[in-house]
Parts: sequence; structure tokens; C-alpha cells
Amino acid sequence: MVLLSTGFTIAGAYADKVRKTLFAQLRDHMKRGEVSAQEVARAAAELNRALYHILVERLKSDKGDVVRAKIEYDVEGGRVVWDYNTLQLEVFKRVPDEEVQRVLRETTPEISKLLERAIAYNVERAAVTSYGDYLFRVKIDDKVVGALTVTTIDNEVAIVRGAVLEPTPVIIDKSKVPLEGKSVEEVVSNNLANLVKSARNVELAEAERALKGIEAVIESELKEEARAEEVEY
Repeated sequence: MVLLSTGFTIAGAYADKVRKTLFAQLRDHMKRGEVSAQEVARAAAELNRALYHILVERLKSDKGDVVRAKIEYDVEGGRVVWDYNTLQLEVFKRVPDEEVQRVLRETTPEISKLLERAIAYNVERAAVTSYGDYLFRVKIDDKVVGALTVTTIDNEVAIVRGAVLEPTPVIIDKSKVPLEGKSVEEVVSNNLANLVKSARNVELAEAERALKGIEAVIESELKEEARAEEVEY
């Protein structure tokens, strides 16, 4: 089987992309006489009719939407045979220019105020390690956007390390925050916005790696807690 992928293209151009890609993939087959140009054109038209039904008639996609189609096929007895069970589609809706311009007009005069406003992070304690480190997940609404490891020193200082992905990916490198008699959760919650502002800006991939590292520790600790509870029970 051979995989045909249109790559990302606007919905108004997927038909041409299917035809060009299929002809390019079967060029050598046509030279060897294994399949005719007419058959390749027929197969492309068949797939495009199927895609039109799904994208336009069922999903109501506009010409400016971005789509990607993938499907496997084989050449059997001089015919191109599509395996429609392997068909995959991705569709990304285009925001109309009028809507984009409206939001820009409303938002641009307020950008300076928006930048000053603290992000509404929610900090949730996920686990405590056997070494006494606190592990937190960072959320915006219900979406996890970061994770932190917090080490306390003599109940006076919290050392915060971690990664936050949104609104821009950052790494927090061993930032010190005084506890001042408050709980670790309270101190982290109250200071996280400032910690993110002063954190190190990084590529998304680096922040995601740091986040996954902490998440792995969280999952390990949670499993240990579950096993301990089973033993006690």
C-alpha cells in the first residue's frame, strides 16, 4: 500500500493537490505501463468526489479552511484502488477577515492594559515526593499548562523550579520565594505570575520536555501512594 497525503492546503485547492500528488507518485508506474494516465486521472476524480461530499456537503467547509487528507491505495491490475478505511482528515476552520479585524479594533487600544494584567493561573498540588518536595500542576481554567517542583528550606524559603507553556513557554530556574509563615500552596499561588514574568523564555519543545519530566515524577509518586494505600487496606 502507498500513502497519499495532500499536506496542509486550503479547502478550495485540495482537488488539484490530490491530482498532482497522485500523478507524481505514480509517474514511474505510468512509464512502466503498469497504469495509464487516464486511470490515474479517474482515481483522482473518484477520491475528490468522496472528499467533496465529506468536506463540503457534510462538514460545510469553506474554501479558505485548511485541510489535510491522508489515504492509502494500491495499484492492482492497472487500476488504482483506494482503501477508504484508511482515510484520515484534518480540518481547520478559517476565521473570517471581518471577525479578525473587529477583534483587532477592539483589542489593540487595550493591549498595554492586557500586558499588565496577571494571568489567572490555578495551582493544584499533585503530590509530595519521598524527599519532601512538593509537586504542582499549573492550570488556566481546566487546562494544564505547566508543572512545578517546590523545595522548602528550613520552612523559611521555597525554591521553585518548573515550566509553564502559556501564554508563552518559559522555564523557572530555582527561584527563591520567602514563605513568611504561609503554606507552600499559598506562596506559590500568590507569586506564580511574577515568577513567570521573570522566568527564562525558551522554545516550546524545551518547556514541554521540562513539563513532561515533572509529570513523570508526579505519576510515579501517585502510583507509589496508590500501592501504599492498597497495602494498608
